[in-house]
Amino acid sequence: MEFNKIDTAVVFIDPQNDVLSEDGVAWDAVGASVTENRTVENMERIFEAAKADGFEVFISPHYFFPVDSGWRMNGPLETNELETHTFARSGQLDLTGFENSGADWLNRFKPYIQDGRTVVASPHKVFGPESNDLVLQLRKRGIQRIILGGMLANMCVESHMRHLIEEGFEVAVVRDATAGPRHPVWGDGYQAALINYRFFAHALLSTGEVIDKMH
Repeated sequence: MEFNKIDTAVVFIDPQNDVLSEDGVAWDAVGASVTENRTVENMERIFEAAKADGFEVFISPHYFFPVDSGWRMNGPLETNELETHTFARSGQLDLTGFENSGADWLNRFKPYIQDGRTVVASPHKVFGPESNDLVLQLRKRGIQRIILGGMLANMCVESHMRHLIEEGFEVAVVRDATAGPRHPVWGDGYQAALINYRFFAHALLSTGEVIDKMH
């Protein structure tokens, strides 16, 4: 898989405080994996390389609004997210309390995301991009190949990978620019994701390998 800034873009899923900050509500579940992979540092390295080398960057964020509390059926993770107010916002058009909240971007990512050039898609509502406009935004800019990372490895990132492949994109997953939860009963989500990345993705690369291919 070759990278060309004309048709290759970086797509980061959920670069938000609740899953990447030590103060986030998911830190107890994901912190060990984030720390071991140096996920935050590696995402920042890719942001920096993309901006320096002229690659477009897309963000697919995760937000829950008050109306979402009316959902009548949820899986175990959705149930937990709604109970703990993960990625919670006060409303679709209301930014009250958003700054530095769990739904906000990690502070060190803000210069890259808020530079006026990064494309922030509408929020995905469960795990994959079927419910947002990410695919439309990619198509409108002629993107065919995707460098994929973000959170969480076995949930939103894997769901995005699968759907983007079904939509005809080539997808390279950055194995150390993601991380997953560890659960005493359910297991290690990151290791589960790596297995599926190897089966599905067009490439599974380290951050260093990705940056080398971008230059």
